[in-house]
Amino acid sequence: MFDALSDRLRDALSRLSGHGRITEADVDAAMREVRLALLEADVNYKVVKDLVGRIKARAVGADVLEGINPGQAVVKIVHDELAAILGEGDRTFRISGAPAVIVMVGLQGSGKTTSSAKLARHIVRQGRQPLLVAADPYRPAAVDQLITLGRQLEIPVHSAPSGTPVVDIARGGIEMARRTGRDVVIVDTAGRLTVDDALMAEIRAVCAAVAPTETLLVVDAMVGQEAVPVAEAFRDAVPLTGLVLTKMDGDARGGAALSISAVTGVPVKFMGTGEKTDALEVFHPDRLAGRILGMGDVLSLVEKAQETLDSKQAEQMAESLRKNSFTLDMWLESMQQLKKMGPLGSLMEMIPGLGGMKDARKQVQEAEERGELRRTEAIIRSMTPAERRDPGILNASRRRRIARGSGTSLPEVNKLIKQFGEMQRLFKQMGGMGGRKGIPGLGPLGRR
Repeated sequence: MFDALSDRLRDALSRLSGHGRITEADVDAAMREVRLALLEADVNYKVVKDLVGRIKARAVGADVLEGINPGQAVVKIVHDELAAILGEGDRTFRISGAPAVIVMVGLQGSGKTTSSAKLARHIVRQGRQPLLVAADPYRPAAVDQLITLGRQLEIPVHSAPSGTPVVDIARGGIEMARRTGRDVVIVDTAGRLTVDDALMAEIRAVCAAVAPTETLLVVDAMVGQEAVPVAEAFRDAVPLTGLVLTKMDGDARGGAALSISAVTGVPVKFMGTGEKTDALEVFHPDRLAGRILGMGDVLSLVEKAQETLDSKQAEQMAESLRKNSFTLDMWLESMQQLKKMGPLGSLMEMIPGLGGMKDARKQVQEAEERGELRRTEAIIRSMTPAERRDPGILNASRRRRIARGSGTSLPEVNKLIKQFGEMQRLFKQMGGMGGRKGIPGLGPLGRR
């Protein structure tokens, strides 16, 4: 996420952090680099000018330049100002009404239908019962796609025969929700390749008919500054309450995310970080600013873990680690749990200190793309229960059998067993450092 922008900003600010004392000239030089980094990331020129101006005005104050650690103080200022422009507007997500109605709008190709399903899943996790409405009669694939996604999520989808007016489809969805006890209706409206009067008139008619509590514009973050005039056109035509930025996990330069709220005044409420239906995050400006600057995002990481990981398995694993009994079965379980949380490269961005390690993240991403994790799973699954409990019994013939069964090679099996032995030794050392009390400073291993 924003790799190029993050690298440039961290490089510029690291020059300040490495000095015990900085001057106004040092700040000027760093701000020139920050300005170039933002402009190259396709951030709106006016936004860049205002942002850099505010950072500089705060950074050259006596309390910063004469402070104990002025470099870190400047980084904190940059973080706060980035969070401020990202957090324009009221980001409260309102679900009220009987049922509550959410209208999703946007151009074709922005990810509107997928975002509707993602939002439905998010609402289910809040204990609500949503209904999806396929209100795009012009593109049959959109209806089929929403029905397929609804089936995967076990969420009902209301659709209508071809030729049914969009307003009637939306009203029919609300009636169905009332009959079936659904308390939230998400209306996936039709899009166009470009903004036009017919599209805006249709969306206005839908909003007038169903009185939504939220009207969310879905915007492709990959298009950069081109997203801004699209958002302005929708904002002027209908009462937008928020934005959903999609494809934030792609090669987006960052311009849309950093510019769109500051220019339009419409707050970003959600961001899509992948293709799966669980890849939707509530938009937290301060957390995203931290990721951009390589500070990590521990809160989002904890929330993602709480949503996806099996707490019982985690407790059992922690207890086994305390007893120095790390096994291949535990390694397999831990890999499966991590896979539920998303790509490992994205998770590394959330860990303080690892966000700036671009080479390490790249190596992890390349390993995932090469299928190394899948091969590791295949090797472990090709072992017998006894072999997983005690790899010491793995003689040459057993290893050859495992290689054949997993579709890998003998060197790959040997490498995995060696890595596992190193991990076991590491955990034993960690247990020895803390004894029954765990690692000093962290308390019992696996507990917080």
